[in-house]
Amino acid sequence: MQSNDVRELHKRGVHIWDEWMVDEDGIYRIYEPVTDKYDKDKEVVVYDPLSVPVENPTGELKPKYNEDGKIMTAKSLIEGKNIKEAKFFGKEYAYTIGTAYGFITNRYKHTQNLINTLRNNKIDRRMVKSLWQDEFLRTAVLPSCVWSTEWDVTADTLNLSVHQRSCDTPLGLPFNVTQYATLLKMIAQVTDLEAGKINYSIKDAHIYVNQIDGIKEQIARYKRYRELLNQYKDHFNDFKNYEMSLNLFIDKLEERPDILETEYIKNCKLDKKIIDIIESEEKPYLWLDKNIKEFSSFDNSKELKHSKIKSYKHMGRIDFPIAQ
Repeated sequence: MQSNDVRELHKRGVHIWDEWMVDEDGIYRIYEPVTDKYDKDKEVVVYDPLSVPVENPTGELKPKYNEDGKIMTAKSLIEGKNIKEAKFFGKEYAYTIGTAYGFITNRYKHTQNLINTLRNNKIDRRMVKSLWQDEFLRTAVLPSCVWSTEWDVTADTLNLSVHQRSCDTPLGLPFNVTQYATLLKMIAQVTDLEAGKINYSIKDAHIYVNQIDGIKEQIARYKRYRELLNQYKDHFNDFKNYEMSLNLFIDKLEERPDILETEYIKNCKLDKKIIDIIESEEKPYLWLDKNIKEFSSFDNSKELKHSKIKSYKHMGRIDFPIAQ
């Protein structure tokens, strides 16, 4: 869609950009990550992104004045969350993330230009697409984290280099890698090329303090996966005996909903999911409808009729909080 309108994502059940959406009044509100004592009357000064020059978009912001010559202020619009900061983007940017991502892609026709080049001069060495445009940094709610891509063709194989300036590793990285892998496959299909490799470069990879517990859980799950996988490979009989006893135990649990969700029981249920993954004959893969020959023809509705992740199994959801 090449859009920066968050409401288009809402139609598709996607809420990954909600925290960076400009409100109806043209103000972008940043909230405290943790609110211990909610104060609905708290007000903050609203700052003007355009108060800094283009040549210094990260300079010190100045307050925004209203039509009466008074400094604008803003209160929280989310009950239970204290407002921390605010910026005025203008009502024309309401419900968008400002001049970022889809806005830049559409303005410079990145996708169309890339496809045209691949079809007409696939050995071109200048297939570089940048979302980092100085002119529009000030009015971008979040300047692009993945900020550029480079494309090349070798022996009818399309390869991609992705450059990311900042990376929320637990939450953003899995999404971004999947996103660009899918894009590579789609672009390759409509240009009659094979999808090749992605070189992925991250300048600043980080884990936020409030994500540490989730990361520890993820690491613990991976260690347990490796333990059961090694048992499956080297001690198959022991593995199958454990699986049988585990299944019997889990079946009994279904008859006893009164039993508390102890850590032991949670670990047993986790092991059952891991065993299911290990024994799956078919691993996860991306399916694209081979009948689609034009990029714009891929269905981008909530149903995503032409693109699916199939045979995907996981060990259970881990909620990672975002940082505005």
